[in-house]
Amino acid sequence: MGGVAVLAQAAGYRVTGCDAQVYPPMSTQLEQQGIALIEGFDDVQLDLAPDLFVIGNVVSRGNPLMEAILERGLPYVSGPQWLADNILNHCRVLAVAGTHGKTTTASLAAWLFEAAGLQPGFLIGGVPGNFTASARLPGAWGQTAQASARPWFVIEADEYDTAFFDKRSKFVHYRPQVAILNNLEYDHADIFPDLAAIETQFHHLVRTVPRNGLLVVNGRDEALQRVLDRGCWTPLEWFGRAQDWDVAVDDPPGKLTVLHRGVPLGALGSWPLLGEHNRQNALAALLAAGFAGIPLNQGLESLGRFQGVKRRMEVRGSVQGITLYDDFAHHPTAIRTTVEGLRRKVGSGARILAVIEPRSNTMKLGVWADTLGQSLEGADRVFCYSAQLGWDAVAALKGLGKRALAIDDIESLVEAIANEARPGDQVLVMSNGSFGGIHDRILKRLAGERATS
Repeated sequence: MGGVAVLAQAAGYRVTGCDAQVYPPMSTQLEQQGIALIEGFDDVQLDLAPDLFVIGNVVSRGNPLMEAILERGLPYVSGPQWLADNILNHCRVLAVAGTHGKTTTASLAAWLFEAAGLQPGFLIGGVPGNFTASARLPGAWGQTAQASARPWFVIEADEYDTAFFDKRSKFVHYRPQVAILNNLEYDHADIFPDLAAIETQFHHLVRTVPRNGLLVVNGRDEALQRVLDRGCWTPLEWFGRAQDWDVAVDDPPGKLTVLHRGVPLGALGSWPLLGEHNRQNALAALLAAGFAGIPLNQGLESLGRFQGVKRRMEVRGSVQGITLYDDFAHHPTAIRTTVEGLRRKVGSGARILAVIEPRSNTMKLGVWADTLGQSLEGADRVFCYSAQLGWDAVAALKGLGKRALAIDDIESLVEAIANEARPGDQVLVMSNGSFGGIHDRILKRLAGERATS
């Protein structure tokens, strides 16, 4: 919704917004864009007399401002619907969908288009390092053009529901010409009863992609295969399997070789991101860029200048040889691949201290309690923030033995991590929220300890 606000203001609207909790990098971005942010949902905000209320899916019935809007019959619309009607209908859309990797892949694609001079618009659930904000209008915004010459818009296409009054997935509003389907696992247990329900929503997305478009699909994912078995009317490019597009498995860290049916077509010797999952993310972005006319070798060269995304393996600081990373991972698969990627980078000689906040609704419900410990096997030490969980974190991590601690107080957690950390350690903090500012707390605690030791 912060990104929608940025786009609306750039398109000429006066924008204000309200939310219960806002934290960096989005709060910083809104401030930099000059967008007024109001804390809370008090109905006195009706005094602003807006022409339209744009409603995000965090708002539910019982929200005091929403109840006042309904009672007075004031005009409102969901964020995705407003975006579709006012921005996306003027663009050719590249939508990036999947349980994992949406933000990174969308950022990669936006950068490939930007580096090729296409000046795309974008809306991404993070702040890409190659740009100054998470959203912007296309460079050719407002210019009259035929459909085939419309500017590109890259959007992170989320499967979460649209609003309390529209329970379809957000991405069904976007009507992309190109869609990347990265992967599909069970998630969002608060709104989806099972994986089949999410597959149905993904097929709704597939139904909206035209015959003159492209689907870029992870060929390793059985759930996505089931989605396409329901019907597909669009050309396909499969990635992640040897008979189609893939990346070389024996590349060392920092190298990326693209293969088509086993034949190397291009390579990059300065690939900056960690992990096999990010290599596949890059491949998907390259294939989507190819549809837009960007040659593979040009795309590979541009990837070497990709600067990553905030909160995706972002180095937040280093104290006396102890490096602290901030990562958004909050699903067991993402946690496992993130730990594996860091291990591949630092080797077996460095210790990884994994710090996890099970914060998503699915995590809090305990859906992944049985698999959380397995996803953290690659870490040398595990610290789990166990406050406000509906399940026993100690029992869930029992398989890790003495390597794991579950602590329900932030200050005690910071103290335990600082007492354990030693030079050469890699502290990997994983959460999809602000985690109580734990990153800075750990760094300050380490700095104080080293300064007095």
